[in-house]
Amino acid sequence: MFELIKAGGLVMWPIIACSVIAMAIVLERLWAYRTRRVIPGNLVAQIWQLYQKGQITAAHIATVRDSSPLGRILAAGLVNRDHPREVMKESIEEEGRQVVHELDRYLNTLGTIAAISPLLGLLGTVIGMIKVFAAITTAGVGNPAVLAGGISEALITTAAGLTVAIPALIFHRYLSGRVDKLVISMEAEALKMVEVMHGERER
Repeated sequence: MFELIKAGGLVMWPIIACSVIAMAIVLERLWAYRTRRVIPGNLVAQIWQLYQKGQITAAHIATVRDSSPLGRILAAGLVNRDHPREVMKESIEEEGRQVVHELDRYLNTLGTIAAISPLLGLLGTVIGMIKVFAAITTAGVGNPAVLAGGISEALITTAAGLTVAIPALIFHRYLSGRVDKLVISMEAEALKMVEVMHGERER
C-alpha cells in the first residue's frame, strides 16, 4: 500500500486526507442519525399524558429539550403552549430550522470531498503526464523504465481519486435523504402535538 502511495506522488496525500475525513463524517453522521436518538418513541404520548395531568413544568420541558432533536422542537412548542396555535407553530418552526441546520452538519464537507476527489486525481494525472513528456524530452522514448514512473503516477492518482469520490457521493446522497425523512417525521410529530393540545385532533 505504501508503495502505491509513494508511486502516486504528492497528490496522493490530499486524496488520503479526503478519504479519512469522509470516513469520519460518514461514521459520525450514521451514529447521529439513528432514529431512536433523533425521534424517541412515544415522546409525544408522554408529553400528552403530562399535559392532561397538568404536570408540565419548566423542569419537564428542559428534560424534553435535552433528550433529542425532536425534543428540542417539541420543547419550543411547550414553552408557548398557552398561546394561540399559530404562535406555538411559529416557535416550533423557528426551532425546527435550527435543528435541521444542525442535522445537515458536515454534509456540505462530504459533498465537497465527493466533488474535489476526482479533480485531485485528475491533477495527479496531469502531473504524471507532464513527467512523462519531460522524460521523453530528456531521454527519448527508448527507455520504458523512464516513462513508467510518470504513467503509474497518472493512473494511480486517478484511481485513488475515484475510489474516494464514489463512496463519498453515495453516502452524501444517502445521508441527505436520511435527513429529509427525519425532518418529515419530526414535522409530523410536532404537528400532532400542536393539534392535540389545541383540541383539533384526537389523540
